[in-house]
This record gives sequence, C-alpha cells and structure tokens, in this order.
Amino acid sequence: MTNLVGRIPKIALFATAALIQVSLIAAMVVDRASILRTGTDVMLQTRPVDPRDFLRGDYVTLAYDISTIPAGTLKLQSVAQTGTTVFVKLVPNRGGFYEAVSVDPQPVAVTSPEVLIRGRVAGGMSCGADYRAFCETLEVRYNIEQYFVPEGEGANLENARNQHKLAVVAAVAPDGRAAIRRLLIDGTPIYEEPWF
Repeated sequence: MTNLVGRIPKIALFATAALIQVSLIAAMVVDRASILRTGTDVMLQTRPVDPRDFLRGDYVTLAYDISTIPAGTLKLQSVAQTGTTVFVKLVPNRGGFYEAVSVDPQPVAVTSPEVLIRGRVAGGMSCGADYRAFCETLEVRYNIEQYFVPEGEGANLENARNQHKLAVVAAVAPDGRAAIRRLLIDGTPIYEEPWF
C-alpha cells in the first residue's frame, strides 16, 4: 500500500486535497443558502448578554428570549446531557416576535404560523436524584448566537442589543435548522445576509 501511494505524483495528491477542501466549503455555502432561500422567516427578540471573545474578530454575541425556555414535558427526564438536540415550537405574539411554546426531543407537527426550530441544550441538565435530568428551565442554542459585522460596528450593535432595540429575522428550514437573514434596529433593517 505504501508503495502504491509513493507512485502517485505529489501534484495529484495536492490537487485531491485541494478539491476536497473546496468541496467542503462549497457544501457549507450551499447549505446556508438553502436555509435562507427556503426557510420560514421568524423575528426574534434579542436580550443583553455579556461574554465576549476578542480573538474571533468583530462580531455580536446574541441571546434571545427563546434561549431560556421552560422544560415542559422534558423536566426531570434522565436523557439530559449537554448537546442534546431538542425541537422548540415557536408561535408569533402580537408584536410579531416569535415565542417558544413547547420543547420536544423529536420533531412534532406544526401548522402555520407555527415554526419548529432545532437547537441543542447548553444548560439546565443537573437536576433530579442522579443530577442528570433536565431542570425546570433549559438553556438552548440554535446556531444563530453570533453575527459577524464589519470592523468597528460591533459596539453599536451591542449597545442596541443591550437597550432591547436589536431584533433578528432568522430563516428556519423545514428540518428546523436556522440561519440569520437580517438584523433590525427599532424595526429598520441594518444588515441583510446575502444567499451567497
């Protein structure tokens, strides 16, 4: 086997490695574009959040009203662990923002205007007799908790977020995956995410 690999020209090996890398990047871009193109738009209210990472460039850390939700039927179930996938049913309120009404370990049926968003449990899993059960409330992450912005503009968005003026319109695909479509300050769009 080693002798066979030694016979392949190095340029062919490098070309194969490059093709694999480009294919992976293209798959990620196409996947995100698919969510933005076919997903249902939901407007989410942001809330202040403090932690920052100065090593990753200019971005805004986002938390939502749907980030902390009642565990409902999951309370005290012993399947709890960090990273557990859950499906959160969202419905619009009178202000147009979507709110969480239930959480389930499997997808459930929804009817318009309800939307099912997929997330991962990040907190609320150390309750019950064995300390491995879901608590009263769960912290859920939806893979839309960071938004990269042009250099120097993060502070303005963080100020708007901390004053409850920043909202996010997220596209939610039929399988529950979400991507940020646009940012709004006081209802006015300030950033629009292109499909590509």
